[in-house]
Amino acid sequence: MLGMVNKTDKLDARGLNRLQRTGTLPTVWIPPGALRDQRDLPRTRMVLTRERTRLKNRIHATLAKAGLRLEGATDLFGRRGRQWLQAVLPLLPPHRRDATECLLEQLEVVTAQILAFEQRLRTVFAPTPELQFLRTLPGVGWVLAVVIWLEIGDIARFPSAAHLAAYAGTTPRVHASGGRSHSGQLRGDVNRYRTWAFIEAASTICLHRRIRPHRHVSRRSARIQQRKGHPKAVGAVARHRAEASYWILTKREPDPRTRGTPGVVHGGTSAGHAMSARRSALECDVPPGHPHAAMTAKIWLR
Repeated sequence: MLGMVNKTDKLDARGLNRLQRTGTLPTVWIPPGALRDQRDLPRTRMVLTRERTRLKNRIHATLAKAGLRLEGATDLFGRRGRQWLQAVLPLLPPHRRDATECLLEQLEVVTAQILAFEQRLRTVFAPTPELQFLRTLPGVGWVLAVVIWLEIGDIARFPSAAHLAAYAGTTPRVHASGGRSHSGQLRGDVNRYRTWAFIEAASTICLHRRIRPHRHVSRRSARIQQRKGHPKAVGAVARHRAEASYWILTKREPDPRTRGTPGVVHGGTSAGHAMSARRSALECDVPPGHPHAAMTAKIWLR
């Protein structure tokens, strides 16, 4: 009883020693040094994409203060948007114009760095069966497949799909008392990189579920969103992606629901070279030429 009330180093050591003697001391998996080194590539890319988003938001805010708005185009930083931006820069006050030009120069540098990291990702991580299997999941492209694969590590250390979903931060907090159970928000004390990958894939599915309404995850997201709203639907689909990743990596086989889908390759270390041209360059699982393809591309590259 004393050990439950007081907490000291001596009592902690005594409790750990007791667990070790009885064989009930939990073990902690430590990633190998090579894996920790590889994780820095997609993690640094994530930092750069956030910086790019901040720069773009700052430029949008500067133009909004001046009452300038791009008409007839959705992307201010596309070819047409850049031409318009160069034309309206002289209309800004001198200090605001200089600040905007500086932001544009910084944006060019960050964008070039992101492209360099993406090219290095494709060079370092040659197409492997695990990556190809993960890419058969709807909503998961090349970058997310690399992140999920690296952040999970050894899949054998998870006894079930539910354990991986909880470890990935895709299961809500549960408050149960008096025979009643209430689900709260997703846990925050988890690996944010792994959680980001599954949330990003789920967000793409929920935003574009009408494009492929026949899919199981599309019907699932529509059903949950109608009952509980968009955030709950994203969380539920993210957990579904985490559990599906567990079975794909454990069984070493592609998603069975995408078998026979045009543009999806299953198995083989050289499968990446045989990807169909029908898939978009960003591999967002949106048909090329679809009205939502441009919006999906911006979401995928955030």
